Amino acid sequence: MSESTQIGNRKETRSILNEYGIHAKKGFGQNFLTDPEILHRIVDAAEVTSEDNVIEIGPGIGALTEQLAKAAGQVVAVEIDQDLIPVLEKTLAAYDNVTVINQDVLKANLPELIKQQFTNPDKPIKVVANLPYYITSPILMNLLSSPVRWNSITVMMQKEVAQRLTANPGTKQYGSLTLAIEYQMEAEIAFNVSRHSFIPAPNVDSAIVVLKQRQEPLSVEPFDKQKLMGFIRGCFAHRRKSLWNNLQSVIGKDADIKAKMTKVLEQIEISPQVRPEKLTLAQFISLLNAFHQEKLI
Repeated sequence: MSESTQIGNRKETRSILNEYGIHAKKGFGQNFLTDPEILHRIVDAAEVTSEDNVIEIGPGIGALTEQLAKAAGQVVAVEIDQDLIPVLEKTLAAYDNVTVINQDVLKANLPELIKQQFTNPDKPIKVVANLPYYITSPILMNLLSSPVRWNSITVMMQKEVAQRLTANPGTKQYGSLTLAIEYQMEAEIAFNVSRHSFIPAPNVDSAIVVLKQRQEPLSVEPFDKQKLMGFIRGCFAHRRKSLWNNLQSVIGKDADIKAKMTKVLEQIEISPQVRPEKLTLAQFISLLNAFHQEKLI
């Protein structure tokens, strides 16, 4: 296959799928992107250069991988579906800077993968992926909990999930996922992608989200990151309930605990009746630290 071939156009995609008898597997959330313009825009949004190491999650038949290979120094594509490995070996044969690994990214040792697969693992590491809808959040959380310092993470996901990642306090999209991302990264929707750009077409539209390392440090740091994430999830467990009702489920309901919680909320000047989605990340961190000082967490 020549470098000029567009793996990602609709005709070529159908031809490759038919040649190998490949059908999109619902279990892997497969939808094959068939719009070359979108492929180029993803690479542009990720700002991939020849100085970058790129990890692609879920390369499919290699449409996005091909464009990444043209722009990046090195690409490591992690594909869970063993049936797609021979397809990728053919479609990406012209690119000697691409390595395809048959692995579940959620089970991968990412620091070790980077060390073993990249010629120069100290170069900037970027993640670019068309993520399966059903597993978007677990993959993002796995990437962010890794000790790897990602230069950027550029991913396609369901449009509604993208709106959650970039939501502002007080909106219905704002929640624990928003705050988990905000803790480490700055999120921005680069552009939307129509459902009609895929084979098969999903039931919803998509969006490209770019996550970059925070430029400004947090105004207050939590005493424990994992405790913070668990605390935030607990506070959003019942979105229609007040912060006070959620806190009772997270911390406790006896009289002594309630008295201490009341004291903390008064000190930080947060109303017990406020809804969790009204609070900023800094307020959640301040609450966590104050509850910890009172030995409630």
